Amino acid sequence: MKGRHSEADKVKRHLVLAVTLGLVPHVGAQSIDPILATIKADNAWTVAQQKSICEIAAPPFKESTRAAEFKRRLDALGYNARIDGIGNVLAERAGTGKGPTIVLAGHLDTVFPEGTDVRVHEENGRMKGPGIGDDCRGLAVVLAVARAYQRADPRHDGRIIFVGDVGEEGPGNSRGTRYLFEKELKGRIDYFISVDGTGLGVTSRAVGSNRYHVTYKGPGGHSYGAFGIPNPIHALGRAIAKISDIQVPASPKTTFNVGVIKGGTSVNSIAFEASMDIDMRSESADALRTTDETVRRALQEALDAENARWTGERASRAKLTMTIDTIGIRPTGAQSDSARIVQVALVTAKALGFSPVTTAGSTDSNVPIALGVSAITIDGGGRGEGAHSLGEWYEDGPNGWLGPQWAALIVARLSGMN
Repeated sequence: MKGRHSEADKVKRHLVLAVTLGLVPHVGAQSIDPILATIKADNAWTVAQQKSICEIAAPPFKESTRAAEFKRRLDALGYNARIDGIGNVLAERAGTGKGPTIVLAGHLDTVFPEGTDVRVHEENGRMKGPGIGDDCRGLAVVLAVARAYQRADPRHDGRIIFVGDVGEEGPGNSRGTRYLFEKELKGRIDYFISVDGTGLGVTSRAVGSNRYHVTYKGPGGHSYGAFGIPNPIHALGRAIAKISDIQVPASPKTTFNVGVIKGGTSVNSIAFEASMDIDMRSESADALRTTDETVRRALQEALDAENARWTGERASRAKLTMTIDTIGIRPTGAQSDSARIVQVALVTAKALGFSPVTTAGSTDSNVPIALGVSAITIDGGGRGEGAHSLGEWYEDGPNGWLGPQWAALIVARLSGMN
């Protein structure tokens, strides 16, 4: 009927335009259509994968059970998956030529400690459970794309590697992705795509972060009998006050936060130890470095001020000490939104009928971006809220399949499908 076009026709028109503009290589329609059709037709399968894998606990540093199941599912799709030396799951589709190597990854770990109830409850089309969106959705998308490629069996020049990686969340410090780039696939990855969370957004820029656990220590004592000696909690308070007054640039956005404080044993005791966890972030490596230096200076000044506050022989024998332990360092790096991987993501999104805005974030893509490797993190479709909370939920809605279709199209463009 004149004026009406099928969904596949719309995708093709947008992609023809993209090829004409030189944004993506030519991709045969016969290669695209079966993949997109399979993903949409099998959407219920994808959602079932998301739910069932989420009910396998994967606390920080203990992702092995979920990893083994993720490997089993990839094997069941016809892949010969393996688990590398740090716990990442990898499954490969070999290319037919000398095209680039593309990694499509979701992270296996959650922020929730061992013993958390990870059962998923469904009500009125909404699934609720810890990690259901972050990143069980990403893992389901990786499986859906891997399955569609196996069923359609298209030809592509480049090598495609599907990955479930460990240690993306804070405590893990992106150790799985670091291992991929530093050891397992060092020097062999051309494009890295992380699928993390819900919605239809794209993270194209890396927000770096420095995180420290800072501890002040002293002998402590009775609040009355030992009064007059340096107090670790008072030093902590001085440090927090100094940190709270630090001025940081609004652009590039740079932040700091004291997120956890601990110390003391009773109301009538001078603590022998007090500690805090500090987080600093920025898109700019220079701004992050400057903030880090300012925070460290504030920590030292607080220690010196508390030690100097008290005089006398007893106080001199009770001087405080300070230790700074690194919790995690996430690198940042410069990647322009004009980079090919970003433009491919935007073009393929438009072909599917939506227009995401590029953003900055702290994801597994930080590692490759800092190394100069093209990388993005995309959302997995649907919608959800409450990431990192026990009340996290996911709702597939009328077009949740757009997430895995988008991932599949990006991979197709980058791999030179023909």
